[in-house]
Formats: sequence, structure tokens, C-alpha cells
Amino acid sequence: MVHSVTANGASIPAIGLGTWDLRGEVCARCVCEALDGGYRHVDTAAMYDNEEFVGEGVRASSLPREEIFLTTKVWPDNAADGDFQRSVEQSLKRLGMDYVDLILLHWPNADIPVPETMKAMCEVKARGLARHVGVSNYTTALLDEAVASCDEPLVVNQVEYHPYLDQTALLDACRKHGIALTAYSPLAKGRVFSEQILRDIGEAHGKSAGQVALRWLIQQQDVIAIPRSSRPERIAEALDIGDFTLTGREMDAVSNLSGAGERLVNLDWAPDWDR
Repeated sequence: MVHSVTANGASIPAIGLGTWDLRGEVCARCVCEALDGGYRHVDTAAMYDNEEFVGEGVRASSLPREEIFLTTKVWPDNAADGDFQRSVEQSLKRLGMDYVDLILLHWPNADIPVPETMKAMCEVKARGLARHVGVSNYTTALLDEAVASCDEPLVVNQVEYHPYLDQTALLDACRKHGIALTAYSPLAKGRVFSEQILRDIGEAHGKSAGQVALRWLIQQQDVIAIPRSSRPERIAEALDIGDFTLTGREMDAVSNLSGAGERLVNLDWAPDWDR
């Protein structure tokens, strides 16, 4: 079992199950099996079109709801006050839940002022629809603005992070505000499995290259990872990283893979990234 990350009052399991592109009964099965296999953290989003099946998987598991940290995200089209609250209500209806543990704005919306979205997010928390609030795909500048305009503490900034993308500046900004960084695409869409440096380090510890990449992430302070897989063996493998520690030299070797930085998710509406 891996540790939890504490951020502005939230305790978040450092490894969660990402559910992007999981659909239907496959999604429900993966969520149920992951939770019964030791996971306590599941991540979804309105845009994933699978909240109904994530909720089904949660209910099918053997765990009581209060033992599960559940995150969902509001699409930026609904970043305005009023639209945001309605989107959360619709997500909860699809999930079949009274609340989520964390609500995030999925991407910043340049047409909606950050303070307006933060106000709506705070109202969602005040109504008990979400226990914690945060953001996703925010740059250091946007994060500073969000913190300054939000009456509730932000607990997470969810961004792309893996050995090939240096997020040092953003991680420093998160730490300054007591915010955890949640890494999506932590396995670089599978690229890490063929990386010889990671395979060599893994061999020394009896682990796979993927496990080394995840260990590198969560061994950094205040970092959470949400790998996604539909394969039961991969889901179980991702959680099995609490019994080894990378040396300082090994951590540096993984960090050095970033080079000039390679971003795998860079959509048309993305903000001006820090790097």
C-alpha cells in the first residue's frame, strides 16, 4: 500500500485509478476490481462520458463510500458561475453520489474570469457537493490567480507529468501554496515501458519500468499519480510500489530523461505553458 498526500486539509491516496477512455461495463469492472484490490482513489470527469459506470463500479466494490476518494472534473465550457454548479449536480446524478471528494475545473477557460469560477467552486463546496476543490491544467500564473481569488483552499492541480516532462517550476508553485500536484499520463502513454534506463533501475529492485516511473513520481514530495489501464495485471502493478525506494542517483537518472521536455497532451485550448 502506498502513502497518502496531505494538502490543505485533504488526505489523498498517492496512487489513484485514472479512467480516461474507459467505457461501459469495462469501466465499472476496472473500478470495482481496483478498489477491491487495494485502491482507494478513483479519478473521472464529465468529459470522459463514464461517470455512470464509475459510480456503478464504486457501488459494486466491497468498500464503504467513505473509504474512497473520488474525483471528477467540470469541462471548461461550464466554467461560468451557475453553469459550474449545474455541471457538478449533473455529474453527481450520473455517479449516483451525494458528493465527490474533489471537484476540479478540467481546463482553464480564458473567456471566464478565474475569480468567477473560483466563486462557483466555493459554492459547490459550501453546499456539500464536494469536500475539496482544485484545478487542472493550470500554469503557475493561473494557479497564483486562483489561490488569490478563492475563499476555499485549493488542494490539487492536476497536470501532465512523467519522466519526459519537467514540471519543476509548477511543482514549486504548488508547494508554495500547499497544493498537491496530481500527475496524469504518468506513464507517458506507455512510452516508459520501453525506456532502458527505467528497465535497468527496475531490474535492480525487482520491478517493472512502469513501477519505477510511478515510484519516481510519488517519491517526490506532494505528488500523486493516476495511471490508467484496463488490464487487471497493470492495475495491480501500479499499486505495488510501496515496498521499494529509489536512491538519489536513481531519482536523478529518471529526472534527466526530461531533456528539453516532451508534452504529450497539448490541445488547442491549452494555456501558455510554463515550459
